[in-house]
Amino acid sequence: MTVVVKIGGARAVDPEGALADVSNLVEEGEDVVLTHGGSTAVDETLEDLGQEPTYVETPGGVVGRFTDEDTMDVFKMVMPGTLNTDLVESLQNEGVNAVGLSGLDGKLLEGKRKSAVRVKEDGKKKIKRGDHSGKIESVNAELLETLLSGGYTPVASVPMLGAEKDGGYTAVNADADRAAAAIAGALRADLVLLTDVSGIYEDPDDESTRIDSASTPEAFESVKQAAEGFMTKKVMAAEEALDGGAASVVVATANADEPISGALSGEGTTLEPGVLADDEEVEQ
Repeated sequence: MTVVVKIGGARAVDPEGALADVSNLVEEGEDVVLTHGGSTAVDETLEDLGQEPTYVETPGGVVGRFTDEDTMDVFKMVMPGTLNTDLVESLQNEGVNAVGLSGLDGKLLEGKRKSAVRVKEDGKKKIKRGDHSGKIESVNAELLETLLSGGYTPVASVPMLGAEKDGGYTAVNADADRAAAAIAGALRADLVLLTDVSGIYEDPDDESTRIDSASTPEAFESVKQAAEGFMTKKVMAAEEALDGGAASVVVATANADEPISGALSGEGTTLEPGVLADDEEVEQ
């Protein structure tokens, strides 16, 4: 079994339990690919440099980061730099022979750059130019499989390699949950999205309303309706992962002693390939 784990970048997420759990899983012979977010760290670094993080709302109501050139420079410094290196260091101390990768390394994560995005401002739809973002269209699964077969544990992060219209490449931002989803799909792996809550709740303010599982399109519709705020992107990523070939997706808390093992045992919201409509289902 291969497990792709994404550790959220929110301030309330403590990665310590997940890193120890990665060590346990690797010792048991499981293949693990670790991915991570870092929006909070990027925002804090921007503010330290006297810059304001910019977030925009799409016409569909999804809020995301607008990554201009200066923000992209900070992004490259923080994500594959400080955060990725810290996780690799921690895993080495846990006895895990980890290898840090950005999406650019070996064309791990590749797609087209979007230099302009559609946004909604003051109730009006506009085009905002100068963005450095993209949607992942391909994953170099062979690179990850080579590392795993050699006994290494990949620690992967965005940015991704963005193809420009002139045929060149540039580093661009991509959503970390959707990057994890793309990797899980390419590896036909189980995906565990670790965050600061124990799953997806019917009432976002009431943990007792957690949805334990969904395995039909009807049940998944209930999950999508329940998701609000940051959870909306995780549900979107879950759907993309399953559509791409992932074995399952679990949204669960990182703040537990064995959060990955617990998630795979049902401690979270588990989504299975059956949630896709028949015309969307992917052959496993």
